[in-house]
Amino acid sequence: MAWLEPDARFDPDSFSAPVVGICSALGDHDSGSHRHARGQLLFTRQGCVRIEAPGRLCLLPPTQAAWIPAGLMHRARMRETVDYRSLYFSPALSAALPVEITILGVNPLLRALLERMAEAPFDCHWQEGASAHLLALCLSELGQAPRQPLFLPLPEDRRLQGLVQSLERLPPALGELARHVGASERTISRVLRRDTGMSYQQWRQQWRLLRAVEQLALQRPQGEIAETLGFATDSAFIAFFRGMTGVTPGAWGRSATPGSGRPGDRRPG
Repeated sequence: MAWLEPDARFDPDSFSAPVVGICSALGDHDSGSHRHARGQLLFTRQGCVRIEAPGRLCLLPPTQAAWIPAGLMHRARMRETVDYRSLYFSPALSAALPVEITILGVNPLLRALLERMAEAPFDCHWQEGASAHLLALCLSELGQAPRQPLFLPLPEDRRLQGLVQSLERLPPALGELARHVGASERTISRVLRRDTGMSYQQWRQQWRLLRAVEQLALQRPQGEIAETLGFATDSAFIAFFRGMTGVTPGAWGRSATPGSGRPGDRRPG
């Protein structure tokens, strides 16, 4: 089994095999900004990961996967204990996968494939026999995996950098932000839509969604989450979450446990 100890050094680009997989578990961990020539598929069995990339913050909750394209500068920050599997694909294989960082739903078949492939020896050639079938099926499943809206586009305008630097706090109401940065509400709205494609209210609600999913993954009490996100009541938070995801926070939290399916992961018939 390709188990990586927390203090071990690992360079996926030092291998020649088309796919290199590892299994590991880390506590609070910050990878620092880095890139690799291989594309990376990161699957979390337990725990939550924030992935920062230029212009985008992504959240990887349990039982889902993040695709990180080859050559993309990124930083992964893990909260509490994260049990994960990671596959690194050669540039040739990566070319068939998304060109930007993407959160993917993982069904039971894809999960089983990721587990098997992550456990393969580093010198597995993947070009014939059972390993070739595993790789082909994995790529097929990845191509059909549902994309999850667990990302927050980040504004580039210098007047809004305070938002980017304060992502741990609930973004202020538009009027308060306008007074703080010394620009009109109309100007802020125009700049944010230009940089992110969202209105300020949409951006603020997306921030709330990511934080809600993160806190649910960390098993925080629902009332505590509602208060942190600025909702007056638990029922207001439940209504917001259902409106954004189609399920209640409780249903989402239960589905994040190992062995459960994520609501919304079922493919259309």
